[in-house]
This record gives sequence, structure tokens and C-alpha cells, in this order.
Amino acid sequence: MASMVIRTGRVDLDFGGIRSEFGLPVEFPPAALAEAQQAVGRDVAAGGREDATSLPLVTIDPPGAKDLDQALFVERVGRGFRVHYAIADVGVFVVPGGALDTEVRKRGQTLYLPDGNVPLHPTVLSEGAASLLPDQTRPAVLWTFDCGADGEPRDVRVRRAVVRSTAQFDYESVQASFDAGNPHPSVEALSEFGRLRRERATERGAVELRLPEQEIVPNGDGDWKLVVRPRVDVDSWNAEISLLTGMAAARIMLDAEVGVLRTLPDADDGAVDVLKRSAHALGVPWPDGVTPARLLAGLDPARPESLALFVDATRLLRGAGYTAFDGTIPPVTTHAGLAAPYTHVTAPLRRLVDRFATEVCLAVTAGRDVPDWLRQALPLLPGLMGGSDTLASKVDRACLDQVEAWVLADRVGQEFGAVVLRAEGNGADVFVAQPPVMGRCSGADLPEGERVRVRLTEADPERRKVAFVKVDG
Repeated sequence: MASMVIRTGRVDLDFGGIRSEFGLPVEFPPAALAEAQQAVGRDVAAGGREDATSLPLVTIDPPGAKDLDQALFVERVGRGFRVHYAIADVGVFVVPGGALDTEVRKRGQTLYLPDGNVPLHPTVLSEGAASLLPDQTRPAVLWTFDCGADGEPRDVRVRRAVVRSTAQFDYESVQASFDAGNPHPSVEALSEFGRLRRERATERGAVELRLPEQEIVPNGDGDWKLVVRPRVDVDSWNAEISLLTGMAAARIMLDAEVGVLRTLPDADDGAVDVLKRSAHALGVPWPDGVTPARLLAGLDPARPESLALFVDATRLLRGAGYTAFDGTIPPVTTHAGLAAPYTHVTAPLRRLVDRFATEVCLAVTAGRDVPDWLRQALPLLPGLMGGSDTLASKVDRACLDQVEAWVLADRVGQEFGAVVLRAEGNGADVFVAQPPVMGRCSGADLPEGERVRVRLTEADPERRKVAFVKVDG
């Protein structure tokens, strides 16, 4: 894992400036906190919930995570698979129209900063009573998928239940267990099922961009370091379970003609043509009849030309949003990146829309009318989520820019190896592997996908700006 530790020893390297700049809330209003505290004492087994505490569910999350939305158990049944996917039941804790509901609508989603989160819900819920922590009985919305040998669902059930996670894992430890040949029994079938789902996704035309994922982590001395977290196979397999659930939820809502979808229009032919020209310029063969999804899935992400093409392929995924509907099917119902209808239902502790979409699915599958409060909320969700997505993106970028500037502040004038990602005008975006930084580089002759030498010309922590220039020769 590539990393670079800040060596200044300063104690003022925090993100208070970013919190102030974006007006991030410091705490919850007293009335919202009071509602959350009241909700903690509720009987989680009330309301005729199914008792699913015997299922050996486990969670897979980043190390140290406490807001655990999902727990899973994948088993082989005959030639096929049965997938149990428990999602934290936030709806049982939040009173529609109450003070807590009002506050979480303002927040939209949990914001993750290196020095602490700005949670969607009070931590007494998100890291406590509603979180699927190990060895704790919790209310959940339980999805069960019976799938054939091809990984496609034949039957889908969703209902309220009580569950009890048996273990909390992180991605790297689960991957290590597969590599060693001794995965936990609850996820032993995940590798085969996950690979099948990835193959189905590629056949549909789903686009996966395996770009380097920068992360900011503490180094244990009060400073920060940048790392590129390697994407292990378990990341992809686990994500496929979430995507399976979101696609099933979208189908339920479309059949009922009421709900909210995560949508992305199909890229036009011009965007695909531009990508083909980029592939040709990068020396990446594109055989006739091969879809963008199949081509991208076959690239080696460690190669510089692959990184450049992944960046160029982002043009295929522009225009994502949320689409609410009630009584009429909207003109765009699919997410082009997934090549299927899709909605968010698997992260309700961290994202507002998931709670509402889940409640629609529960009502429809139980044969009940969608409640009036829910119908009234649906048209508001695209605006609320769009605003919070924009804010989250800006906060994430500001944090990365800040740490990149801190890391490089004492290295102006030094040279680095870099990969050219996207050339525009008299310059290009480049990726420096060590330390893992993405920045703007000026200069001529910066062909995409090429390895070049660059010199750091600016690293300004006050402006959160890093700049390079190409080294000739």
C-alpha cells in the first residue's frame, strides 16, 4: 500500500477550516437528540417481526466502522444460491415528520472527514441501537434471494425481522481468508456468487472503473498520511450483493409505479466514439463488437494506459441523479453505469433516501398502500439527495486537496514519476504514485497513458493547491 506520512509534527493539522467553510453541523438539535434517545428504548421485536436471529449473518466493513448498515449470509442451495441480506431498520427509530426526521432531511447523508464524521443520525442510533453490531439483537429489513446457478434471482422476499450478527469483519481480513483457503462459512459461497454477479453485470453492459482510491488515515502520531487502498476481490463481491438488492428494490417500485430511483441516462454514441478514439491513441485494442463494459472489465488496472482510459470512461457516467415517481413510470428508469433499474436501499444509517425507498418496498410487498407521509416525501428526495451529494463530493475533494498540500509542502522543486490521466489544453491531470497524489501538470507533450517525470512547483496548504510541471528530457 503506497503511503506518505506528514513529518511536520504539527498539532494544528485538522480539518476545522473545511468544516467551517462548508457550514457543517457540529451537533444535533436537542429535540432531535431527545427523539433518538427515546427510540433506543423501543422493543425491537414488536410488530410481528420475523425472528431471524438464527441466521449466521456477518458484516464486512472498513476497519473500525461502527455504523454497520448491512449483514449477509450466502449459502449454496442445490445448484444455486440463497443470499440473506439484513439492512439496518432505521424506519423503526425515526418518526415521520418529527424533529429527527426534519434534521436528517437537512443533512442528507453522513459526511466522512479524516478527523471525525458528520453523521446523518445521532450516534446513539447510527453507532448504537440501529447498527448491526456483532452479538447484538437488532431490528432489520431482511432481503432473501433464491438464485439459480447463473446467479440470477428466481425469488425475492423482503420483510421486517430481528437479526443477530455473529461477527464483524473487514475487507482485507476476509480477502486474506479466501486467499488462505479458509473463509468463514457465512461467506464461503460469496466468491463464486460474486464472480457470477460480476459476469452478469458485464453482460448487461455495466461499467466498472477501477481507478486508484485515495484515502486519508492517521499515522498514529497526530498527523495524517495518504494511502491508495487496494481494491480486493471481496470489495467487488460484496458490492454485488448491495447492487442485487438495489436492482430488486427498483423492480418492486417500478411494478407498483411508485418510488424513487437512482438514474443515469445512457451515454450517447458520441461519448462512446470519443472513448474508442482514446483507446486507439493509448494503444488499447478494441475489437469489433466488444462493448465498453467488456473492454474495461478486461483491462489491467496496474497499467498506465488502463488508468488513463478509466478516467476517459467517466464521460460515460455523467448526469446521475434521483427520480421520484408516483402513478406514472418516468422516461428514464435505468442507471447506465449498472445497465439496469436501480435504487438505494442498503445504507439507511448513512444515506437519507434508503429509508424512504425501503419503506415503499415493504408496503408494496406486504400488499399495503404506501402511506401518505411517504408519498408526500418522495418528490422532495431528488433535491435533498442531489444537494447532499454535491456537498459530500466537495468535502471529500477539499480534504484530499488539503492533505496533498500538507504532504508535499516541504517538497517543492522535487521530481516525481507520474502517469498522465487526461490531457486538456496546455496541461494534464496526472497521478503520482508515491506519495499517491492526483494533480494538475502544465507543459506540452503530455500524452494520455504515458509515464512522465514531473516537478512539483506549488504545494499551498492555505489554498489547498498542488501543481506540477513536466520535466523535459
